[in-house]
Amino acid sequence: MSEHIKVRISRVGQTASDLPLPAYATAGSAGMDLTAAVESEVTIQPAETVLIPTALSIELPEGFEAQVRPRSGLAIKHQIGILNSPGTIDSDYRGEVKVIMSNFGKQPFVVRRGDRIAQMVIQRYARVEWVEVEDLEKTARGGGGFGHTGVSSIRGATK
Repeated sequence: MSEHIKVRISRVGQTASDLPLPAYATAGSAGMDLTAAVESEVTIQPAETVLIPTALSIELPEGFEAQVRPRSGLAIKHQIGILNSPGTIDSDYRGEVKVIMSNFGKQPFVVRRGDRIAQMVIQRYARVEWVEVEDLEKTARGGGGFGHTGVSSIRGATK
């Protein structure tokens, strides 16, 4: 069962009342849809990045963050992604939530007012205190990094 918390939200500007608040599309959704609060159509050209407003600001409880993530449908159908993904909104930020949208495709992409452009997931996080030591405990993996386990999960397959 998921945890329920109350989060204060405010509309930015007088012209945002026609836009919905972030909402879950289904009972099992982890993310809430964010909509574009553009005054007129914005065309994102191939290889271009634009900042799209949502006309919303939020007040997260301490110990929580909001993650702004891409929508899979925009990614697969239009090659639209979100830079700095997931983008983090900290609990002490009170400015407008905006989405950094990039067109990785070959065709221009039009963003219209009210379009669902991203999803937002609210997450609890932990704060750490660093303990500096001379050596770390050894593991089977050790310092193995990117690609160190190969590319195939089928036994006997070659790399």
